[in-house]
Amino acid sequence: MDIFEKCENFERLEEIKEKGVYPYFHYLESGQDIVVNMEGHRVIMIGSNNYLGLTSNPEVKEAVIKAVEKYGSGCSGSRFLNGTLDMHLEFEKELAEFLHKEAVVCFPSGFQSNLGIISSICGRNDYILCDKENHASIYDGCRLSYAKMLRYEHSNMEDLEEKLKSVPADKGILIVTDGVFSMSGEICNLPELVRLKKKYGARLMVDDAHGFGVIGKCGRGTGEYFNLEDEVDIIMGTFSKSLASLGGFMATSKKVAEFVRHSSRPFIFAASNPPACIAAALQALRILKREPERVTNLQEIAKFMRSELIRNGVPIKETKDSIVPIIPIYTYKDMRTLYAAKVLFDKGVYVNPSISPAVPVGESILRTSYTATHTKELMTEAANIIGEVFRNELVQFDKENPDEK
Repeated sequence: MDIFEKCENFERLEEIKEKGVYPYFHYLESGQDIVVNMEGHRVIMIGSNNYLGLTSNPEVKEAVIKAVEKYGSGCSGSRFLNGTLDMHLEFEKELAEFLHKEAVVCFPSGFQSNLGIISSICGRNDYILCDKENHASIYDGCRLSYAKMLRYEHSNMEDLEEKLKSVPADKGILIVTDGVFSMSGEICNLPELVRLKKKYGARLMVDDAHGFGVIGKCGRGTGEYFNLEDEVDIIMGTFSKSLASLGGFMATSKKVAEFVRHSSRPFIFAASNPPACIAAALQALRILKREPERVTNLQEIAKFMRSELIRNGVPIKETKDSIVPIIPIYTYKDMRTLYAAKVLFDKGVYVNPSISPAVPVGESILRTSYTATHTKELMTEAANIIGEVFRNELVQFDKENPDEK
């Protein structure tokens, strides 16, 4: 059998393209912002993770320019050898202080952070308890670790406890969860996770990629939101969302950080964050510390947009976590979802269609996400367009495609 046969028979992609609803790789002709120029026309951006609106911030851009002028375009090596800048150490120190942790370790990306943390902390004699809706990078980190992975039903603490009971007493245990789940916008049940961690002698890791800069009074994430920062053993986060850059980090104790720095293959054998990326993240962090009202603004925009979508009769997920700037809109079937995303794009609203296998079959959504610099006027405009599409174009699509409803 030819190993390329699967590539030649990738028919689903061709079917989507033939129907004119292929949603991926749209290109920007402007910077990432609340309104962008995408493929020649104005689009309201509600599909970005630019939560604090800092990708176009003048201070962030100026910091990037100065870093490139001083350090050049890259580090030409790993942090382990010749690729550590004084700026890396400065950022790690400031972020550790902000998160009330002893140490921070930076990785080239958020995905590599989860790979590098989990695969170095966990080994063949350990167990990982993993929420079924955790990010793909967590799953890949579990596979790379060779530890025994037990998946518990999403946010089901009873199921988690049953899984914990099955772990032999002499095995190490790491419970891993998203802080804010990227598709649903739900916040994990951190108080119960902490209780179970203590009861069964486990350690707790929270992927706060979508929590950092988003929840908590000062934007420190899920731990701050629940006033349980000291109980989270490892915080993972990214630069590509609230910190307006590219990279990832872990915040933890000094001992754990040193161990990861000297044993994590995705850290040791990868080039370090380029000067521009670390400078952008550092300046974004300083703005977040100086302007915590950005977090409040973001949460208010999320609340307002939920109310606008409900006013327009748009089917969104009802959740108690209304402050989270991730609002999934139910579209259910894959082709229906792709069609809705295409019509919205043509009408000037960008959303992210999430279809199987990214979500379970029959549970497809339009994932929308928001930014602290969005205005209520812009949100009303976007919500009205979405409502119009659901009342008109999508109703017509359902009549013509009853099997896709």
